[in-house]
Amino acid sequence: MGKIFHLLRLMRPANIVTSVADVLAGIAISSFVFGSSASLLPVILLCLSTIGLYGGGIVFNDVFDADLDKIERPERAIPSGAVKLNEAVYLGIFLLVLGILSAFLHSIFSGIIAMFIAFFALVYNKFSKHHSFIGPLNMGTCRGLNLILGMSILAFSQNNLYIIAIVPLIYIFSITMISQGEVHGSNKNKLFLGVFLYAMVIGIMLYFSWSMGQVLMALLFILPFAWMIFKPLFKAIREPLGKNIGMAVKAGVISLILMDAAWAAVFGSLGLAFFIVILLPLSIWLSKRFAVT
Repeated sequence: MGKIFHLLRLMRPANIVTSVADVLAGIAISSFVFGSSASLLPVILLCLSTIGLYGGGIVFNDVFDADLDKIERPERAIPSGAVKLNEAVYLGIFLLVLGILSAFLHSIFSGIIAMFIAFFALVYNKFSKHHSFIGPLNMGTCRGLNLILGMSILAFSQNNLYIIAIVPLIYIFSITMISQGEVHGSNKNKLFLGVFLYAMVIGIMLYFSWSMGQVLMALLFILPFAWMIFKPLFKAIREPLGKNIGMAVKAGVISLILMDAAWAAVFGSLGLAFFIVILLPLSIWLSKRFAVT
């Protein structure tokens, strides 16, 4: 059980829950209809795919950072010796393969999207994460593709809506940029830019909710989303210390669930929106037991 716990630490379970929420939001945007038990199979396959892809990507994050973590975060699973480096590599490969195969079992298009997610996740972990602009853009691309993975449940039928993937891209760009000051603190310029980008994301969501005639339903989720992300960020602006920035990043990641619920509401899937919200307490509970960043 001890080994399993530490392997789960590598996978960041609280974050994985948010990736499932992304896929469910994409399914809602695609206007997929839940009509029978058979219609649940593609949903299960795509959710399993994102679990594998996100989990594998996060594991390789720690694999590539093993030497650095010995200095900056010696408590993590690999530098502490709780998990051997080769064990982490095998776990990461297994999860990425699981994610790609699950997507291909649904459709070739979904499988291709999954391959791109795995590719960009590895590029981020190995090369771009330490670049102040390309790194956040790379990570945002992964999240945007994750939303498209959910939309791929109906293949190309809703391709005019793929532009929505720019929203999680901007949002995750913001979080990743803010997180660059998590260890040593940050200057306030990046934090103020984060406020601007967060506001842009909310503005785009409000525009879509207005255009779809779902403003009131969307506000049920957008308002608490805004509160969850801005409150810790403003605290970090007042005191740009590593601890406060870490809390802002943690809140930003978990709040993705509310963003995804809002997208479901915007596209008329209120039942699915409330189901996505149920994932929020689960993610919060997991975040108290496993690290988010």
